[in-house]
Amino acid sequence: MNINGKTQLFAIIGNPVSHSLSPAMHNAAFAELGINGAYVPIKADNIKKTIAGLRTLGFVGASITVPFKETVMDCLDNIDPTAATIGAVNTLSFSQQDQEGLCICHGYNTDWIGSNSALSQVINPEGATALVIGAGGAAKAVVFGLLTAGAKVTIANRTQEKAEALAVELGCESVSLDNIATIPAEILINTTTVGMAPDSDRSPVPIELLPHYQVVMDIVYSPLQTTLLKQAMACGCKIIDGLDMLLYQGVEQFRIWTGVEPPRSIMRKALIETMEAI
Repeated sequence: MNINGKTQLFAIIGNPVSHSLSPAMHNAAFAELGINGAYVPIKADNIKKTIAGLRTLGFVGASITVPFKETVMDCLDNIDPTAATIGAVNTLSFSQQDQEGLCICHGYNTDWIGSNSALSQVINPEGATALVIGAGGAAKAVVFGLLTAGAKVTIANRTQEKAEALAVELGCESVSLDNIATIPAEILINTTTVGMAPDSDRSPVPIELLPHYQVVMDIVYSPLQTTLLKQAMACGCKIIDGLDMLLYQGVEQFRIWTGVEPPRSIMRKALIETMEAI
């Protein structure tokens, strides 16, 4: 990577963020296509000040991850209608306003595309029943994607009020996390950080319930094989790890930022090599 005065800057904003594989994925794509770009991780404490800094420094685009996918929306000038419906943003694009030279920040959501694309490799969500664990920004995107694909969705969350609110907002059902055994579902998706390193020994769902599901998906990718996925595989379920969702949402981000078709195989290769090196 040859960084110079013409290098376009991109970032992933989150807390924590040191575990992110996105820099490897996007930087590999820039190198493959000969784009003079650099994508870096930024740990943020104050999202409002961080976005203001990106505007000032002339960043071209950014990814937004935990815990800022909802709060970042108050910092933006324009929000894509789909992202507004979901109620969460994971992708930013910056542009210059012609007359005054002010930097305009646009918000998008590509998580739902990543989730649907990963899921469709294993099962057709149309007409399927799905149980989604979590009610945060990632859950909003996953549930939106499932509903858009024609699935019947139930949301469960540690704080039941949040699950109920999201269910009302998106038009589906909710249930207490303690009562998920009463909900028949073919697909189980974890959208929480439960199972993420360093707490990788934890699972959001009791192992005795896992044989009830055909497909179990975890959006966590650090570790790649979470406790949930290991237990689900042992119970005979088809599993989907967080790497595919990360890849497909990143592919869509790259299109938004550059307007060109991303080198998907190169991005996947970079993700796998980085995971193997950890």
